[in-house]
Amino acid sequence: MDETLEQRIVELETRLAFQEQALAELGDALAALRMETARDTEVVRRGLEELKQARGTFYADPADEPPPPHY
Repeated sequence: MDETLEQRIVELETRLAFQEQALAELGDALAALRMETARDTEVVRRGLEELKQARGTFYADPADEPPPPHY
């Protein structure tokens, strides 16, 4: 009976070690994904800002343009 209990404890300790390792790896992966998401969000924000600026150039108010050279 004593040996069976010891085997069960060793098995539980082994499982716990694997679970702790898996949890650490998942935590690292989550941190990496959060950093990647933050970078992607910044890229999208910059792209939208550039698009707004470019769109403003295409749809500029004609009254803001200088008169043609023949005036």
